[in-house]
Amino acid sequence: MERLNTFLAKHLWLQVVLSVLAATAAILLIDPGSSPVAVLLRVAITSIGAVIVLIVLRRKEKRAAGGSATGLVSLDRKLRVGEVPTDPAEREAMRELVEQRLHRTRHRVAATVFLVLLLGSVVAMTAATSGLRQTLGFALFSAVFLGWSIANGNLQHRRLRTMRDELGGSPAQPRQGTASAASRD
Repeated sequence: MERLNTFLAKHLWLQVVLSVLAATAAILLIDPGSSPVAVLLRVAITSIGAVIVLIVLRRKEKRAAGGSATGLVSLDRKLRVGEVPTDPAEREAMRELVEQRLHRTRHRVAATVFLVLLLGSVVAMTAATSGLRQTLGFALFSAVFLGWSIANGNLQHRRLRTMRDELGGSPAQPRQGTASAASRD
């Protein structure tokens, strides 16, 4: 499993392809009367925004990890297993990566509540407008997705907080105005 995680982390394009194919399969299971090619195209087109966000976030994380995908994969593996880096440069890169991810997840509870309400309303609207098969499909998908999302999100957040504590908190930031105060003297 570790080799698969490393391979997928290095090859972002493969993650995107597998996600699009999984979404297409899920839609075809819920609505088997649709054309597979039409569903695949619709999923691919609607995923463009998510892919752009993913690429931007990945670029920021690579920059924090020293600029290489290999460095990011190495730090991510160490974060998953709870291994604290010993090299000072690697510790600083890990600290920056952890702070970025913690900052990005600061609204996770509100986002989870919104997602529960959104998926609940989709299931309710499906029940009102479609048949039993589609309603059960969306309800099952929503329950499994929300359960996995909440459990995995809590695990990742706990790992990030633990690593931040192990590294000794956020990096020392230079104080604002120190250079300008020194130049006035």
